[in-house]
Amino acid sequence: MSAMLNGCFADTEYFEITAKSGHTYGVWVTMPPGHADSAEPLPLIYVVDGNFAVGLTAPLIVTQADPYLTVAPYIQVSVGYAGEEAAQWASLRNRDLVPPDEPVSDDMVTTLTQAREAGAMTQEQVDAYLAQLTDTHGDVFLDFLTEELHPALQEKVRVSETGHGLFGYSYGGLFALYAWLRRTTPFSTIGAGTPGIAATNSQIFSLIDGLPARDADSPAPLLHVTLNEAEAIGPIPIYRGIAQNVLAALEQLHARGWSPDITTAMMHETHVTGLQASFLSYLKACHTR
Repeated sequence: MSAMLNGCFADTEYFEITAKSGHTYGVWVTMPPGHADSAEPLPLIYVVDGNFAVGLTAPLIVTQADPYLTVAPYIQVSVGYAGEEAAQWASLRNRDLVPPDEPVSDDMVTTLTQAREAGAMTQEQVDAYLAQLTDTHGDVFLDFLTEELHPALQEKVRVSETGHGLFGYSYGGLFALYAWLRRTTPFSTIGAGTPGIAATNSQIFSLIDGLPARDADSPAPLLHVTLNEAEAIGPIPIYRGIAQNVLAALEQLHARGWSPDITTAMMHETHVTGLQASFLSYLKACHTR
């Protein structure tokens, strides 16, 4: 597997790790250009949904060598599923990336029903998808990243003490926003692409309400939020609803004084094509020299 990936993604190593939860994850570690000739420790940027995202985001590691950009050096750590579970990543991500007790919206149920009726999903796939959404453990997966995987990587590669980042898209973006609201170390920057706030009564709004007053002497991690134009003004109800909820969450954060720690961008993309653009936007906004 490692040899095959090195043929596809330059300077990428793959390994598997079993968490205390009993779940096994696949991890792709992509080194930046020239890292082999340098002794400098570098920050890690974690990217969730690794089975889908690694092919779109890992190649962008060369942007830190782009003379037209100011992207700072980093090591990318893409986290996904291993073995037979890799084929089930689209439903397993619900378990790991959605905060606990997150409600399932009517729009989500309607969208899944339409997918079944159109032949895009079987009833079995719909049932599995909804089952994961009713038993979500984003808190457990976040603890795995910070308390198990990060220490393991500190022993494997030259890792800096600070400057680490986290990026996620869609439900991964929801997870990233959840991590920001929990003030989880070791992340200094967090990118949340189209955070999947599908329900108007999402746990995200309660977490925002529970934030303490912003302390200018102890700033929060930088948060970069992106949306796609087609989501906000396109014809698909669930994406419009998510965009409206993301804007409502941002408005709530601004009203509570968190604007200095937040940047935003609108991508000229769809929900499917927006991941790579969102990740690059996060790098350019938050991870600069």
